[in-house]
Amino acid sequence: MAGRQTNAGGRKRKMRFSYPAAQSVGHQVRWTHRALQRALELRIRPYGITPGMWYFLRALWEADGLSQRELSERAGTAEPTTVTALDAMVRRGLVVRVQNKNDRRKSNIYLTKPARELRELLLPQAREVNRAATTGLPAAEIEALKRTLTKMRANLATTRGKGAR
Repeated sequence: MAGRQTNAGGRKRKMRFSYPAAQSVGHQVRWTHRALQRALELRIRPYGITPGMWYFLRALWEADGLSQRELSERAGTAEPTTVTALDAMVRRGLVVRVQNKNDRRKSNIYLTKPARELRELLLPQAREVNRAATTGLPAAEIEALKRTLTKMRANLATTRGKGAR
């Protein structure tokens, strides 16, 4: 805790703020995310898919033909990151860019047949990683965790751009 404390010589010294990482929800979520990502990476790597590609595949499996901007929003990445990942996915033959018929400045991203076929191979891998992570947790706790994380994201979305109070 920040403040002042008197040392043995009677002089005041500033106390350092203490906030151990183990007490931080942010750190706990980060460590858990990293563990989940490592486990998933081990399962998708044999299929030639990187974690960077994974999030875009997931979004396109749910809604093929998204614009690059829509894809960035759904994957939670900045547009330059999306462009780089899509370039790699185009080279791998996983997606194609098609010029938007209504706005020639935009392109829509479509899965190729091989990428669509990966869905049935990779989603069970992701499901298994989630099962492993939640082993021993009752269904009610898992649902409560999902609600809590959703609420936390909503809380943080409303505080974007606000300075420290």
